[in-house]
Amino acid sequence: MAKSQMLKFIDRPQAQPSKRAAQERADDFLEISRPYILAKAEEQASRCSQCGVPFCQVHCPLQNNIPDWLKLTAEGRLEEAYELSASTSTMPEICGRICPQDRLCEGNCVIEKDFGAVTIGAVEKFITDTAWEMGWVKPIQPVADRSEQSVGIIGAGPAGLTAAELLRVKGYTVHVYDRHDRAGGLLTYGIPGFKLEKPVVMRRVQRLVDAGVVFHPGFEIGRDASLDDLRARHGAILIATGVYKARAIEVPGAEGPQALEALDYLIASNRAGFGDAVADAPRFDAHGKHVVVIGGGDTAMDCVRTAVRQGAASVKCLYRRDRSNMPGSAREVMNAEEEGVEFVWLAAPAEIRARSVVAQRMRLGQAGPDGRRAPEAEPGADFETSADMVIKALGFDAEDLPGAFGAPELSVTRWGTVRVDHKTMMTAIPGVFAAGDIVRGASLVVWAVRDGRDVAPQMHRWLRETAGQQNRKAA
Repeated sequence: MAKSQMLKFIDRPQAQPSKRAAQERADDFLEISRPYILAKAEEQASRCSQCGVPFCQVHCPLQNNIPDWLKLTAEGRLEEAYELSASTSTMPEICGRICPQDRLCEGNCVIEKDFGAVTIGAVEKFITDTAWEMGWVKPIQPVADRSEQSVGIIGAGPAGLTAAELLRVKGYTVHVYDRHDRAGGLLTYGIPGFKLEKPVVMRRVQRLVDAGVVFHPGFEIGRDASLDDLRARHGAILIATGVYKARAIEVPGAEGPQALEALDYLIASNRAGFGDAVADAPRFDAHGKHVVVIGGGDTAMDCVRTAVRQGAASVKCLYRRDRSNMPGSAREVMNAEEEGVEFVWLAAPAEIRARSVVAQRMRLGQAGPDGRRAPEAEPGADFETSADMVIKALGFDAEDLPGAFGAPELSVTRWGTVRVDHKTMMTAIPGVFAAGDIVRGASLVVWAVRDGRDVAPQMHRWLRETAGQQNRKAA
């Protein structure tokens, strides 16, 4: 197919995968979009304008070769499209599901304004789901035997799993330590199944297990071993813990029994989905309750949509700015509204009571250093709304890793994130690297994958230099 045959956006309208009806999908935790059929994927891929400067690729943190695998998809060459997609991403079908494409690749598609963006995320998901079904996703094959050197990775989230795969390909013995009983980090326990069904994550983990990556679940650094203990076991260490410390709401009643941390709530829901016993399960069950979620990011969207599926009597989301300034995905807001969530814009909590939330009306003032207009309270404009369950979803900060790891020499920034040399990605401790949210702060899964991809060659270089020095000493 010639390049000019790709430019079908003029006569082929944008068609995202059809969604299940809101009433139907609100009764389960299955993904809400129906998959493309082959003909529809080919049709939508053919809308690509094959730009000379592909802004979709430029604005993808992984620099995925989007125009090329769209072209291959349009030509029906799906296996080649998958191989190209997988050459830059360790989990394209996951990013295709949960990336905010409207803010990244699709939001920068040059035909988006007049014709609607190419449905990049849906095609990416289709390509790799098809690859799994057809057996095109091959086992990981180490290119060399470097098993005499081992790597320890702290954290089994997207950054840690990506680095584990790439270092195993290099031939190293890889051990992954994680506090949870299943690998995947927030992919497993933080993101609900209606956005990312858990078998999609587990098959990625199993592929690593089959390749010889050794997982140590339920292993907490500082409790089961110190950072120094791990350094004695391994030639290099990667800290990829993510950030899990919930940001506090400084209002009366914020620590009351009906006030939950967002991550605790989502973990409980995901554990229930796995069939696990959940401690204090009624407290985390929204069935029949009036639920108020405080926050405006993707975690807040996950919480409101989970509460709907648990059978809440009502679900409201309080956000202190307006809709246009909301940090979460616009698509997620739309999905939540379709499912019955009520958004209360320009509202912030003033007090959390036993059966209600007192909130204050806000207005947007002058823009701050980040360019966003700062919210400020409207005097005398308080109101009260019923709430049997209040979920606090204001984001996450870094935990005290130097204290938890027994490693005071581990340097951190004023935000508590681990300080690294941004060229080598090494921390202040020789041979100890860091990647993902624990370095950049709470961010997107795709950025964690990017960091895991970037840190692996730096660790490989360190291990090669270390082996060379040892050989010279032995000689």
